Amino acid sequence: MSEINTNQSYATNDPQSNKNYLPALTAMTTLFFLWGFITVLNDVLIPRLKGVFDLSYTEAMLVQFCFFGAYFIVSLPAGLLVNKFGYKNGVLTGLIVASIGCLLFYPAVVVHEYWLFLTALFVLAGGVTVLQVSANPYVAALGPEKTASSRLNLAQALNALGTTVGPYVGGILFFGAAGSLTAGAATAESVKIPYLMLAAALLTIAVVFAFLKLPEITAHKEELDCKAKDHSLTQAPHLIMGVVAIFCYVGGEVAIGSFLVNFFGEEHIAGLEEHAASALIAYYWGGAMVGRFIGSVLLQKIAPSKALAFNACAVIVLLLVTIFTQGNIALYSVLAIGLFNSIMFPTIFSVAIEGLGSLTSKGSGWLCLAIVGGALVPLLQGYIADTVNIQDSFFVPVICYAFIAWYGLNVVRLSTKWQQRVN
Repeated sequence: MSEINTNQSYATNDPQSNKNYLPALTAMTTLFFLWGFITVLNDVLIPRLKGVFDLSYTEAMLVQFCFFGAYFIVSLPAGLLVNKFGYKNGVLTGLIVASIGCLLFYPAVVVHEYWLFLTALFVLAGGVTVLQVSANPYVAALGPEKTASSRLNLAQALNALGTTVGPYVGGILFFGAAGSLTAGAATAESVKIPYLMLAAALLTIAVVFAFLKLPEITAHKEELDCKAKDHSLTQAPHLIMGVVAIFCYVGGEVAIGSFLVNFFGEEHIAGLEEHAASALIAYYWGGAMVGRFIGSVLLQKIAPSKALAFNACAVIVLLLVTIFTQGNIALYSVLAIGLFNSIMFPTIFSVAIEGLGSLTSKGSGWLCLAIVGGALVPLLQGYIADTVNIQDSFFVPVICYAFIAWYGLNVVRLSTKWQQRVN
């Protein structure tokens, strides 16, 4: 009975709205798969552009910097957009902007200028940012608040499926039968077709969503509005610390993934060639996918804060094993991190926006703003790897996950402070 009462706090305009949750969730989870696929394509795009334009590693990493930097610039305006025009219109805007970014790859290939590729990536990432700001809180609101983490983890499992198959499909599309990275404008042609296909897919989905009837969530606009509207998000400590936790998580996850190929190439670890090391990355992302499916079930019975703290501590242990061991032990321990990474982003997101009422979409924008950690933390780990060694550089994500563990242990107390202020 308590679930029925909680569900009423997320009432829709349709009295039979509960019956509409499944198709709405199904439609939204396709977006999670899509932006996971798009994001992880960068891992395949980087070596392609590096070979085409003869870039240094620093120049090649501008791909990730521009992509994740877009989150920092676009997130707050996206939150305002969603708050004013609603979640569905936010999704449509994100799909259209992302498709424009994909279409920009065509002139980038024709003109053959690296800065045009970076511009296309920035626009594409801007659209994905709007999608994230719209979709995450919408999925969290489609049902009882107590199972919001479970729903987000299920949706993020589809996102992880996209990140798992993305590199494989991207490798076929970008490198094809030729397989080699030869200089010249012709090699950039392989980039054009995949992104034109993505543009067509995004526009098709936008048309479908335009005619799709989705439940309108009124809780974030009406209920609790009289309580939340007179408060500032700076008075919500569980959100503020959640922003830091998202920064740490995305930064740590991207940093670890960015160094896996080089780490597996170390003689005292596995001594693998790049192509063999790249194949192992599927296990890292595949573990995240499996973990999210498991988490979507377990989080219906386990408190999200406790699960978050446990998983963060598990990652810290695995990172320390990675740092202080060699051979297969170090290799398997760093790959296993993906399994425990699985629930972190959606869980942090759901507990950080809990109880924000009419400030939810703005809070969602703040959280997506923190995804810029994916642009900054890897740079710090890269500096440590250059100045010390690659294995010790994994102490950087250790620090990130230590904060996440602290957040998991304290988020209930922080959320209670906000509830006391609002009430």
